[in-house]
Amino acid sequence: MNPAAMLSEGLRGLGLEIAPETQRQLLAYLDLLLKWNKTYNLTALRDRAQGVTHHLLDSLAILPWVDATPLLDVGSGGGLPGIPLAIVRPELSVTLVDAVQKKVSFLQQVAIELHLPNVQAVHARVEMLEGRYGQISSRAFAEVADFVGLTRGLLAPGGRWLAMKGVRPDDELTRLPPDVQIEAIEPLAVPGLDAERHLLILKAGA
Repeated sequence: MNPAAMLSEGLRGLGLEIAPETQRQLLAYLDLLLKWNKTYNLTALRDRAQGVTHHLLDSLAILPWVDATPLLDVGSGGGLPGIPLAIVRPELSVTLVDAVQKKVSFLQQVAIELHLPNVQAVHARVEMLEGRYGQISSRAFAEVADFVGLTRGLLAPGGRWLAMKGVRPDDELTRLPPDVQIEAIEPLAVPGLDAERHLLILKAGA
């Protein structure tokens, strides 16, 4: 199956209705990721079909839990999950932060080439950032307690952390600060991806 058909079928498997033009934009992003990857080392994947499942569909699997408030994507690297979310939700303000300049240069180029005015890419260590975000996402960024600790000051009142993980990290969860509450642990069924995936939804206690 070609990547376009894989994406279309996978989105249906996730229960998402995405316009054909938006699907083409997602594939254009994947092509940029694989092109820049040759010199910038953005992802371990080299295969376009794998990129559809492991990057695009995996990122979009969390879409049902993404609300309308500004989103900060921490340790964004090649832009996952932030860029796919921004493409599918053009009304969503997405800030991507990474400590590696060349990765941020790539993200800035993606925003320009794909005409994503809702995307801002920032070169910084996350603990140096300012601002407040209603939701803060990460994908294999750090242990959950470290992720929460580094970004606590950036979470808006009533906001939530969205941490993407593989196997359910019960051991990590025991090290969360006592005032951080687990709102939900959602198993993610990503079409074409034969691996455990989970979304941790966390919030700060009063």
